[in-house]
Amino acid sequence: MNSLSPRVLIVVNVFRPDLGGGVLFADLCDGLHENGFDLTVKCAYPYYPQWTDITGQNGLRISTEKANGYDVERHGIYIPSNPNSLFQRLIYEASFFVSLSRQIPKKGAFDAILVFSPLIGSVGYAALVSKLTKTPIWLNVQDLSAQAATAGGIAGRSSGISFLERIQNWLFRRCHYWSSISEPMVEALQAVRGAPRPVHLLPNWLHASLSQEIERVKENDAAPIDTSSDRPLRLLYSGNVGGKQDLVEFCKRLHDLKLPFRFRIQAAGARLHELQSWISQVSDPRFELLELSDEAGLATALTQSDFYVITEKPGAGNSFIPSKLIPCISSGTPILAMCDIDGPLGREVSEYGLGVCLDWNAPDSLEPFLTRIVQDIKQRDEWSQSALKRSAFYNRSSGIARCAQALSEVTKIKL
Repeated sequence: MNSLSPRVLIVVNVFRPDLGGGVLFADLCDGLHENGFDLTVKCAYPYYPQWTDITGQNGLRISTEKANGYDVERHGIYIPSNPNSLFQRLIYEASFFVSLSRQIPKKGAFDAILVFSPLIGSVGYAALVSKLTKTPIWLNVQDLSAQAATAGGIAGRSSGISFLERIQNWLFRRCHYWSSISEPMVEALQAVRGAPRPVHLLPNWLHASLSQEIERVKENDAAPIDTSSDRPLRLLYSGNVGGKQDLVEFCKRLHDLKLPFRFRIQAAGARLHELQSWISQVSDPRFELLELSDEAGLATALTQSDFYVITEKPGAGNSFIPSKLIPCISSGTPILAMCDIDGPLGREVSEYGLGVCLDWNAPDSLEPFLTRIVQDIKQRDEWSQSALKRSAFYNRSSGIARCAQALSEVTKIKL
């Protein structure tokens, strides 16, 4: 890397091979490096979404590795045995801050810091480094930790959550450039006292490797998908099973229906055991529970499904659009969303005609929808075409370019 390349410290809890955000953050770093930035990534040892020490190396030692030309430093983190415990989540947050703080860069080592929320411990470390080294911070908010804890059922509006939210907002105000991934999230951040103007909209994108797999499946699968109305609807869920999704409740509602369907669930997460127990108990052959697949398997499952299911329990949709939305629309798979109608996910699905959005508070809406839609092949095709059209908004090259421009602006901030 050229000695004049902007030097950037990136702080994030999850990173490749972690799934979900870990894949996206690594893809962003690959893109920024390709755009001429000299990167150092500080992250945890892999643990997500299994919430377990995947490599067996989590601990006190700080390890360094090369990833596509830039440095990745792994720091230990407390991995909760019960991620739904508020007490354990607070230790989890604090442990990453303490672990990172054992190593503070020298003044002038970096031109900018990019930190990802929801982990408040990451933001706390970035704020500490910024204060000690006079380095500007770009805060990229993927989710709001305190609000997500409430929405996920970790705790109600307890004093612990209120305290966490105050700490979160105080640390946010130590950052100099704010961005988020959806218009509703930008609106929420603009309401934070002391927020900078503007808060920038920088949506996520479909990362390169999964995009390639989806295109490969589309090109190589010569057999046409059976869209006839005389076979069961094929539903797919793939991703995290936690408090915010309330997937078990959705499955219970499906189970009560006397309708033919096939629901393929590829999952991991803090509440997977609850789902496993329920499926074992009901022994309903319409449900199939599998481990998370690799990207090739996900691409195949997407293209073979009539609907991609995204569930968010009431109140969980007030902050973010789930990253799982982007792969499904890129494959042209319509969405069946069970969420807050006026939340970010509900607004996205409805405004752009990506599928159907059903309200948790209207439990009788599921059966008539499934009964009708199995016959309405034209409507499903319209949703599929709208999904493909909307997927252009989440284009990788555009997303990387927007982030590279933002980072260039941050490096010019003088403290």
